[in-house]
Amino acid sequence: SGVALTYKWDFDTDNSIDATGRTSDWSYPETGTYEVTLTISDGSRSQTTSKELTIVDASAVPPSAEISSESSDEDCLGEDVDEGNYIHIWICDLDKTQTDRTADGEVTIQLDASESSSGSNDDYISKYYWDLDLEYDADGDGDSENDNDLEGETVEWKDIRPGEYEVGLTITNGKGLTDSDDIKVYVSYGASWLDFAIGRSTSQNPTQIDYDFVVNYDQDAGNTVRKVVGDLMYPQKDEPCFVGECTGKLDLVALNDEEEEAQNTEPSDDSAYESRDGGDCDSDKYCVTMTLSSYIFTDTDNTYGDGDWTIMVSNNETAEQQV
Repeated sequence: SGVALTYKWDFDTDNSIDATGRTSDWSYPETGTYEVTLTISDGSRSQTTSKELTIVDASAVPPSAEISSESSDEDCLGEDVDEGNYIHIWICDLDKTQTDRTADGEVTIQLDASESSSGSNDDYISKYYWDLDLEYDADGDGDSENDNDLEGETVEWKDIRPGEYEVGLTITNGKGLTDSDDIKVYVSYGASWLDFAIGRSTSQNPTQIDYDFVVNYDQDAGNTVRKVVGDLMYPQKDEPCFVGECTGKLDLVALNDEEEEAQNTEPSDDSAYESRDGGDCDSDKYCVTMTLSSYIFTDTDNTYGDGDWTIMVSNNETAEQQV
């Protein structure tokens, strides 16, 4: 501490000292892009950094960057999707086979900057730069929100998995002025498995079928799952029924990647199975829903964390059950 620092400025890239001091003024004869270099020294060590400086006419008007919002028309249940100042895309894998019991998918998202403006009628937009991860500094310049991951007025962002993202756009007009915009991107996912059988329970142990999915809960990156919902519909009576009432007894069980049971729909009293015929359930069916809220995926002593999860369909009846 107490060591005096010297500041040396090179404003015209001729490797000579044009000015000294912690702050300095310099005049350029015409508009354009220039490189400014600053060297700081304490007498024994020095450090140099350079930045580009764009000089424009005083009458130049800056551009206005705008990313177009978009939402899927419907979710995987056929319900309308709300629109807003964001992008919300649904991936729907309906009627999957039992040979593929993984709930996961990818989608290509079109990012559109066509509603951006150059700033004035006699100007144009010369560059469209898209930054697909505002937390990661891909070009190493110290700014994580100005990377050029994709370029163009409209671009295709490929192989996007379910999650929550934020992307940025930086545009430059013909005068060299820039403007930026960013937008949240939500990718939701739904899958269904239809018309299959699950074997009967044996030796008082239920038969179970696993369905796997990945949960992301990264609060620092802003990628946090909102909820996971499992819906199960099955016949009220086992068919054929040879003994007793043959009430269907299927449940959903959720396990985290350490195989800890986070939630189970099995009632404490078997008579509760017969009350599963309400709501939108078909008249001869029982329906059960399991909702896993975002909180359950946080990492605390009382929650279960994110990662690889499983929802199991569990048959507690001593007869094969149709789903």
